[in-house]
Amino acid sequence: MFPLSSHKFSRQAATAALAADKQGKFPEFHALLFKNFRSLNEEKLKEIATELNLDLIKFEADRKSPEIAALISRDLNNGRTADVRGTPTVFLNGKRVKNRGMQSLQQMIEAEIRKAHQ
Repeated sequence: MFPLSSHKFSRQAATAALAADKQGKFPEFHALLFKNFRSLNEEKLKEIATELNLDLIKFEADRKSPEIAALISRDLNNGRTADVRGTPTVFLNGKRVKNRGMQSLQQMIEAEIRKAHQ
């Protein structure tokens, strides 16, 4: 998880998605977060949890879990160490790719393949 500082509700959304994961609903919750990213707030998170038939008591307890908070902090620290500045960030053989256009990516991949076969 790499909640963006540019979205005021991203950390709460990340926490909620990981809490939903504890009930096997991460992909569904994640998809609904992105579908509703402009209207995220506490009420919307609970609405999504209800829509997915999550156990709301467990969901709320897991959102407060130190384990989830530590996981997000670890991911943020790892991302910063790796020079992640936003999402998506693309790496090719350990180097951050600045130009992520399809043609550029294809050329970079082909160049790396050629290097590997030399």
